[in-house]
Amino acid sequence: MALRKLRFLDDELLRKKSKPVEVIDDKIRQILNDMAETMYKENGGGLAAPQIGLLKRLVVIDMGQGLLKLVNPEIIEREGNQEVIEGCLSIPNIWGKLKRPAKVRVKALNENGKEIILTGTGDLAKCFCHEIDHLDGILFVDSVTEYVKGS
Repeated sequence: MALRKLRFLDDELLRKKSKPVEVIDDKIRQILNDMAETMYKENGGGLAAPQIGLLKRLVVIDMGQGLLKLVNPEIIEREGNQEVIEGCLSIPNIWGKLKRPAKVRVKALNENGKEIILTGTGDLAKCFCHEIDHLDGILFVDSVTEYVKGS
């Protein structure tokens, strides 16, 4: 595994749409492992491939339930609303309130190419939305209703 260099807000790559992963091979699994190592080192709850300069639909998440490695994730159901406070490893020291679904269902492939469906509520739903937004070039600051002091 290797640490990857994070991209920050002024990097135009963060505003581009990522391409689906066609083949899940050892190279993709290595990228997912590197992403996880980078996320943990930076004390993040999630990391999307664009944040390390790759326009691939790859996400890693660990909101305390264990590491999730997702290939081509997409939200297939949204339920309810919640107001959340978010930050982002690519936008350090900025926190903001925004609205997210209270519950989401996500369809993705795991690192072995098997289709999985995951349900997230609360913070996990927030994180799914935040990371999948990254894959479409959307940053949380695009939806902030109010900036708040760091948490």
